Order: sequence, then structure tokens, then C-alpha cells
Amino acid sequence: MTWRQPRGLACAALFVAASVGALAAKADAPQTAGASAAAASPELVGALSKEIGATPEQSAGAAGALFALAKSRLQPSEFSQVASAVPGMTSLLKAAPAAGTTGTSGTMGALSQMTKSAGGLASATAAFTKLGLKPELVTKAIPVLTTFVTKSGGANIGKLLAGALK
Repeated sequence: MTWRQPRGLACAALFVAASVGALAAKADAPQTAGASAAAASPELVGALSKEIGATPEQSAGAAGALFALAKSRLQPSEFSQVASAVPGMTSLLKAAPAAGTTGTSGTMGALSQMTKSAGGLASATAAFTKLGLKPELVTKAIPVLTTFVTKSGGANIGKLLAGALK
């Protein structure tokens, strides 16, 4: 065996170890983001957890998904008013599951049909599903968020959020 072979094996072993570590970190990222968001906004996450019967991590992700929806529907200046009324908004947005499709097209079709009557909240119901929550909990979560924002930011800010989540 030459001196290059052991070095090559050591490099390969380091590469495999780094790859496994990176995959493990990616797997833990959503949970870490949810825990971080729950800590950043404990009052909101606690109220939401109680209302929808979810863990703090799930509730943080659910709040983040709904705030992301509001962000997409509001003008930047309007959303900044909502964001300023919510401690830890950045963490909550990061805790939301990545947008995309759920497992099968049949699931998305059923969700789309269900959410057409709920004001086009398909992205929120998909996010709730990814979090392990029932899609119908979206309608229970929205009043919790709007009440919190109304208390912390005032009636006008609460109305902005409520309008964006209709």
C-alpha cells in the first residue's frame, strides 16, 4: 500500500461523515426552526397550541404559514405593520413548511376543493398537512392570529391581517 491510499481512504471517510452530518442537520432544521419560533413568540404560539391542540413547534409552523400567506397578499408596507405587532415574525416565517405539493395529486385535489370555499387558502392547508395537522384547523387558527395582532398592534392592523386571510 502506498502512502496515497491511506490518505485517499481518510478523505473518503471524511466526505461520507460530512454528508451524513449535513443530512442530519437538514432533517433537524424544521424542528429547530419551530422550536426557535415558539421561543420567540411564546404568547401567540401558546394560544394557538391551545386552540388547535398542537405542539408548540406545529403551532409555530402553522402561524408562519398563515403569516406567509398574508405577506403574499398584502403590500410590503402593510405586512411590515403586521410584522411589527408580532414578536419573532422572522422565526415564525422560517418555521413554516416549504411551499410545494403534498404526497399525491389526489390529496392536493381534495385540498383544493375543500379550500375554494375557505377563500383560496390551499397553501395554508397544504402547510398544515405537512405539519401533521388537519387542514380544517386553518379556520380555527386564523381568529387566534387576528385576535393576537389586534391586541398587540391595534384594530386597524388586526383588520389588515383578517382581510388578507379571507
